[in-house]
Amino acid sequence: MHDEVTFGTFIRKKRLSAEPHISLRKFAEMLDISPVYMSNIETDRNAAPKEDILANIARILELNKEEQELMYELAAKTKTYTAVPEDLPEYISSNEYARIALRVAKDVDATDKEWIEFIEKLKKRSRKDGRKNV
Repeated sequence: MHDEVTFGTFIRKKRLSAEPHISLRKFAEMLDISPVYMSNIETDRNAAPKEDILANIARILELNKEEQELMYELAAKTKTYTAVPEDLPEYISSNEYARIALRVAKDVDATDKEWIEFIEKLKKRSRKDGRKNV
């Protein structure tokens, strides 16, 4: 047995560890979806739901920023097509420089090291500006 975290296992773990505990049936009701659909999501028989349900999951489970990002990454992996995590398309489509940066990185086949350096540079700027650490 492997311990790979999937979208379904992540959501189930967060639901079961919520205080107070949220039953699968109650969680489905809160999300306005069927308990069978929710069960199929948690057991990875169904792909992650659409953005509005993901946003409600994050709100109900009180996920912090890091947990939300992980949820969106795991949700994208459930799609049968290549998907961008749900929290990014609007930012990418509304920011010309983000699109340019991604295209340049693709064209030059940016390495993991180059991406890490870029990310660290942005994180340092964020800390200097007094923003929350990312």
